[in-house]
Amino acid sequence: MARDIGIDVPEPSKECDDIHCPFHGKLPVRGQLLVGTVISTKMDKSVVIERRYEKMVSKYQRYEKRRSIMHAHNPPCINAKVGDVVTIAECRPLSKTKSFVVVKSEEA
Repeated sequence: MARDIGIDVPEPSKECDDIHCPFHGKLPVRGQLLVGTVISTKMDKSVVIERRYEKMVSKYQRYEKRRSIMHAHNPPCINAKVGDVVTIAECRPLSKTKSFVVVKSEEA
């Protein structure tokens, strides 16, 4: 039985025993919800996510394309793969670069 994390996302169908899983462990989530694409899964239980967005350049009254790379914890019950579109939620810092956890994965 997965616990309610307070975010309107479906709970994963698989069970896991990861302590850093927001559904089956004790990790609280709060703050931002971001959507991005998984570009690497080479780390153990972690993924690298790329977010693409546009920013207005006021001098030229045009938009420029930008991207940002961030690391997120990938629980075994979700297990996102390269190319998946994922939703990540902010949590407490899990390591030097990880402050987000994957809460939803959509197959690409």
